[in-house]
Amino acid sequence: MFHGFSRNLSCRLKLAFPRRRPFSVLAIESSADDTCAAIVDSSRKILANVVMKQHDIHEEYGGIYPMSAIGTHQSNMPYAVRQALDDAGFDVVRDVDGIAFTRGPGMPGCLSVGMNAAKSLAAALNKPLVGVHHMQGHALTPLLTAWPQEPQFPFLSLLISGGHTLLLLAKSVRSFEILATTRDESIGRSFDKVSKLLELKWTSLGPGDALEKFCAEEDEDDCPTVPPFPRPLIGQPAFSFSAFHSHVNLLLNELETKANFDQPMKKAIARAFQSAAVGHLEEKVILGLELCKQKGIFVQDVVVSGGVASNQYLRHRLRQCLLNFDPGTPYSLIFPPPHLCTDNAVMIAWASMHRFLANDTDLYSIELRPKWSIEDL
Repeated sequence: MFHGFSRNLSCRLKLAFPRRRPFSVLAIESSADDTCAAIVDSSRKILANVVMKQHDIHEEYGGIYPMSAIGTHQSNMPYAVRQALDDAGFDVVRDVDGIAFTRGPGMPGCLSVGMNAAKSLAAALNKPLVGVHHMQGHALTPLLTAWPQEPQFPFLSLLISGGHTLLLLAKSVRSFEILATTRDESIGRSFDKVSKLLELKWTSLGPGDALEKFCAEEDEDDCPTVPPFPRPLIGQPAFSFSAFHSHVNLLLNELETKANFDQPMKKAIARAFQSAAVGHLEEKVILGLELCKQKGIFVQDVVVSGGVASNQYLRHRLRQCLLNFDPGTPYSLIFPPPHLCTDNAVMIAWASMHRFLANDTDLYSIELRPKWSIEDL
């Protein structure tokens, strides 16, 4: 029904809204530690994108501390919504046509802040409401940002973040098949743990970004050689990242014993870890493309999204990987802009748009789904 959503959008608009402005959505995202509000309309205009981060609160804990995250969401949410309205030039919330929010997956207490705000606004103003799957939002972002060269269904989608690592076959805006998922932790969690082990100071984008920037620094001295990292689950449609950060932990324990842990060695370990983790992603992307071929499914577009997709080293490696895999096939590797890779409400607004336009909305009594497979859409 929704195959080729981007091409059908203008037609559907003419049928449903013949003489009015584009349909606008106020969206709220609060699945983890970013308080987000955005306004997007059906003509693909991003009218507002507000992201209020909490890194200064959670850095001392080495990760997201749930109670602090919930309390900060509650404090930030009114200001995020007000700022989004101001940025979009809307005087009041009733100027928007629909309200969307992240229904799941995510941290239950954090999700509830966004859901309660969205439900209260929708009910008070008699606006239609849509609850969105967080990973669906990431997967569909390039249909907004890459237009008019947006990916065409079916496409391969690699979703890599602090909470998820998924390789999907995207068949339509609401149909996804999981080709591989992680058996232990996400790639983003692994980056965060290694950054903490190496005692790197968080950047404004968090510990994983700190590790990427540390690896990219110019060297004053030659970096030493690091023992090779493990290569888990070769040839299997599954990810495993715990082996990588565990290997770093073992190396650091050994170096402390030998008392030769200096800055060049720290950087060598960081780079070896990043290279091994990205190599693991490369192998699974190629495996996913081969699985599609075996099923007779022609895939030409590969979408990479989620917070880790902002990593520039990863982007370069994946481009080379696809070129080396099949030089004769013009694969298109598509990333959202870095600021729309991390959690944001723009992706939630856009992922809800096809439902609003089809009058497929939710009741105000809709409940959260903190654990929610994207195959269950």
